[in-house]
Amino acid sequence: MSKKIISTPDAPAAIGPYSQAILAGNTLYCSGQIALNPATGELVMDSIEAETHQVMSNVKAVLAAADMDLTNVVKCSIFMSSMDYYGAINTVYAEYFTENPPAREAVAVKTLPKGVNVEISVTAVK
Repeated sequence: MSKKIISTPDAPAAIGPYSQAILAGNTLYCSGQIALNPATGELVMDSIEAETHQVMSNVKAVLAAADMDLTNVVKCSIFMSSMDYYGAINTVYAEYFTENPPAREAVAVKTLPKGVNVEISVTAVK
């Protein structure tokens, strides 16, 4: 099996000992993305909707670095700081996966990196 590190300046740099994504064979395993704007290094937290859009923008950038897009995504994991955000996150998420959405879980967790409200990771297949 081949293993390739995927990295792009169009998504936030890893803030720990991990890669933005790993391509193993035809499967891309993307690390969780938060709402860091890669151009400014600032968090986008004006609203949960804006935060979710930035997360999805970062996910798309990592996918693009592996010559993939959202249609390649087979699994998403959504972590949120409160289930109170579920409806708003789901509404934004639905804008990105309009047909044949991937498998998914969405769970509330106690805390997320940098105090964000949502983190999304994906698995995609070429």
